[in-house]
Amino acid sequence: MTTTVEASAGAKPIIEGRRNLATRIAVYLFILVPFAALVAAVPAAWGWGLGWVDIALAVFFFYLSGLGVTVGYHRLFTHGSFKANRWLKITLAAMGSMAVQSPPITWVADHRRHHAFSDREGDPHSPWLFGTTPVALARGFWHAHMGWIFDHDVTNKERFAPDLIADKDIVAVNRLFILFTGLTLALPAVLGGLITWSWWGALTAFFWAGLVRIAILHHVTWSTNSICHLIGERPFVSRDKAANFWPLAILSFGESWHNLHHADPTCARHGVKRGQLDTSARLIWIFEKLGWVTDVRWPTERRLAKLAAE
Repeated sequence: MTTTVEASAGAKPIIEGRRNLATRIAVYLFILVPFAALVAAVPAAWGWGLGWVDIALAVFFFYLSGLGVTVGYHRLFTHGSFKANRWLKITLAAMGSMAVQSPPITWVADHRRHHAFSDREGDPHSPWLFGTTPVALARGFWHAHMGWIFDHDVTNKERFAPDLIADKDIVAVNRLFILFTGLTLALPAVLGGLITWSWWGALTAFFWAGLVRIAILHHVTWSTNSICHLIGERPFVSRDKAANFWPLAILSFGESWHNLHHADPTCARHGVKRGQLDTSARLIWIFEKLGWVTDVRWPTERRLAKLAAE
């Protein structure tokens, strides 16, 4: 399928090829196994195998990997909302990899493609691609939420992420994605076993702080693609249907203030109005105070007034 941009003179193609069989199998495993654990967690939580150690480890790794995605993958690598010291850049890339949402270069290429064609043909995960009837929107919701992940077309990284391909540090982390996937499952199990000094503690931590935590984080991230492009408030003008959905603000670390993000993608803070919690922006602010990041693109009253009036 050829888009207007793809057909323009000198533009690299949007798609660079198809996933090979090994990658397809890995995608199904990394998505469906945690999802199966999440489904199993509903009856399992009823009086079986969930303790305070599991909860504490799940919350810790949820924040560790989740902020790796929102602060690292998203606001730093995709949009350049700030500049980070080398060690912090590498750390954020490793943390984001532990969310098991794909290696950093792949994630960034997909997300930049989303912004380039937001809610239009070429967007990898818009809920509006099939029409506006109830049936079309139901189909679109599924596609935007997780159906698009099973599309085997590969976004062209040379077109959408050439800066990361040229960054030796990010390329190195990218190659270690399988290692970080193993660590994000093994570390909760090891810690759970050591804290409880039991194999049972290792098993339950693996289940809750490993598999279930990954699945919940997956669905929180995917909800910004699906829910936040369907319903919510739109106080700022953007060229698409990105909206703010406040119930997701805490779990998404501020990513669900999605309308401002699409109106001003490089802004380091997405929750810009009073009471709009944005954990990711607060962490960037802390990093700035510590001298670990510079050139932070904070919102200004003048800029926000312009975006609201356009």
